[in-house]
Amino acid sequence: MYDATLAETVTITGHDGHQIEAYSARVLDPAPSGGVVVIHHMPGYDDQVKEIARTFSTHGYNAVVPNLYHRDAPGASPDDAAAAARSKGGVPDVRLLGDVAGGAAYLRGLSNSNGKAGVIGYCSGGRQSLLAACSMPLQAAVDCYGAFVVGNPPEGMGLNVTSIKHLIKDLTCPLLGLFGADDKYPSPDQVAELEDELKAQGKTYDFHSYEGAAHAFFAVNRPSYRPEAAMDGWQRIWDFFGQNLR
Repeated sequence: MYDATLAETVTITGHDGHQIEAYSARVLDPAPSGGVVVIHHMPGYDDQVKEIARTFSTHGYNAVVPNLYHRDAPGASPDDAAAAARSKGGVPDVRLLGDVAGGAAYLRGLSNSNGKAGVIGYCSGGRQSLLAACSMPLQAAVDCYGAFVVGNPPEGMGLNVTSIKHLIKDLTCPLLGLFGADDKYPSPDQVAELEDELKAQGKTYDFHSYEGAAHAFFAVNRPSYRPEAAMDGWQRIWDFFGQNLR
């Protein structure tokens, strides 16, 4: 297999037709490839999430990371842009959906697209990944410890988001969920509540919780990183996308 990839900053059409920054990592092999929209975590559009996109491309998937904070602080550092977005309560759901749809359209428009697109998100992006999968046609979705899919943020957290449990009935594709058993948001009880709703709605899903892991166990640059959980999680991601996006 020809294994060259190309990673670069691009412009995509997001919510309301706005042109936003995004990071693209794509396969240069002309053979048909599936696509993955990578939704960044609350800390923002940073080097770590761009590395995740490149990892997808080296495994044979086209990937794109929309900069969800592009409008809040254009040209700012990831930390400053994240602070600006958080001061406004986070990314509005309707805007998020438009930007993810734009990312999926970008992927499906590539010359080597096989027409399939999935989504993966971490932290706040985990909730947003599931929200997208309940709101638009996708072939696969991965929720990595997404908080407030069920339940609402506590007072003082400053996030203007609410539970999306009521949308589970509209889930359009299989869902993979990866969680830390020591996490608080989402807690094991919240994960169990989400699983009960998926069962009740007859949805296809696969959940895994890791003992000794809390929030952000995939983040290699943070003390929360748990190598064994992350490596097992990555293998489950490859298996899941292999089944649904190839």
